[in-house]
Amino acid sequence: MSAAHDCGGDAAAYVLGALEPDEAEAFRRHLSSCVVCRDEVTAFQQVADTLPMVAPQQAAPRRLRRRVMTAVRAEPKAGAPAAAPRRSPNWIRAVPGPAFAVGALLVAVLVVAGLSLSIGSSGSRVIQASVHGSPGTAQLRLSGGHAELVVNHFPPPPAGHIYEVWLRRGNRPPSPTSTLFSVTSSGAGDVGLTGRLRGVSEVLVTPEPAGGSLAPTHTPVIVAQLA
Repeated sequence: MSAAHDCGGDAAAYVLGALEPDEAEAFRRHLSSCVVCRDEVTAFQQVADTLPMVAPQQAAPRRLRRRVMTAVRAEPKAGAPAAAPRRSPNWIRAVPGPAFAVGALLVAVLVVAGLSLSIGSSGSRVIQASVHGSPGTAQLRLSGGHAELVVNHFPPPPAGHIYEVWLRRGNRPPSPTSTLFSVTSSGAGDVGLTGRLRGVSEVLVTPEPAGGSLAPTHTPVIVAQLA
């Protein structure tokens, strides 16, 4: 990172895992010598860790999430060649850069919080999920028409990635949900799931590029068998 780096400008994207792998690695190196950016990352991480637990659970539409992440990636970097002006949607043009970074963080955290999952039953049960590639644990808790995934001692997703939840029905390919999440510094996570469980045989979790994918690009790291 050059001396002209816009300190704190990449902090929100870094906390969200929205930077490209080489950008994230360069920003990590920059953190070792920049107190300003370390403070920004700490502040944003506290927001990301706390909001899912204290804010009412609201789900942002997948289309909105992709628009936000596209806008975050499009934010100009300090020292980068000036590009020809592009016409942006009014809601993007109206928000200043730093405020937009904070807004992107808040929207992403609300997406992580998710909505409740309709399971067509008022009973309660806890399904111990299989975890692959880490010593962490995962449970799928079904109760009163809601479903939530609870993970502990789980590693964060790779740089530039986020965990995405999938639903498999029978022998069909897994279908994506709008539930994306990361974990706290202690490896904990608790998210409500979106979608319907009718006919679902497995709930899967894979690490995917920031913003999510329409089809899995990695093997599942969590598998919960429902049938």
